[in-house]
Amino acid sequence: MKWYHTFLLICLLSLSCNKKVKPERPNNLIPREQMINILYDLYIINGAKNVNRTQMDEKGVEADNYVFTKYDIDSLQFAKSNAYYAYNPDDYKDMVEEVRDRLEIEKENIQELQRTERERRKRRQDSIRNSIIKKAEQSDSSSVKLKPKRKSKPKVKN
Repeated sequence: MKWYHTFLLICLLSLSCNKKVKPERPNNLIPREQMINILYDLYIINGAKNVNRTQMDEKGVEADNYVFTKYDIDSLQFAKSNAYYAYNPDDYKDMVEEVRDRLEIEKENIQELQRTERERRKRRQDSIRNSIIKKAEQSDSSSVKLKPKRKSKPKVKN
């Protein structure tokens, strides 16, 4: 019977420890759409930091401070708002998916611009190449002067 009481006590303790305390709604809660914009900017900046960390460090760019200044918020306000939104995983997942969709659209736009630029560069290079070939052909044909064929004199037999 003693093991039964121990088991019951462990179950009660584990159930009491699993309570999630919902964070209070902050007085200065960042509106949902602005929070999505902030998350978008943070994803972009974190991507830039992963690619060009040394350049950003050399230029003294503090990415997080830039975002906080841009949206006129502080890190504590962001942390509390983020915790409040993250408490409901389904809503937070929707917010992150919106950010992801925006990033995908931006990626597609950049890829389209890169493709257009490559095509423009290729057309220009082809045009330059054709121009060089044409000039070379013209200079070859103008430097070679063809002499008109002379009618050969009939050979006179003696």
